[in-house]
Amino acid sequence: MTSEPITGIPNERYDLVSVLYHVSQGGETTTQYLRDAEEAGDQELIDFFQQVLDSYRQLAQGSWRLLAARLA
Repeated sequence: MTSEPITGIPNERYDLVSVLYHVSQGGETTTQYLRDAEEAGDQELIDFFQQVLDSYRQLAQGSWRLLAARLA
């Protein structure tokens, strides 16, 4: 038995909004870490945090695409 979500928003839409929010927050945080690495001149950390940021961007874009398809 499935229950009606308390919010009235279907769970899959809510889940996508939540993922989009959290990857956006992660991207903002990682941007600061990237700045810190740049200020320290640590190329290894710069490269790593850039990879993390790229991953967050891909996840955000995928979440947005899936959400938009379900709102149409």
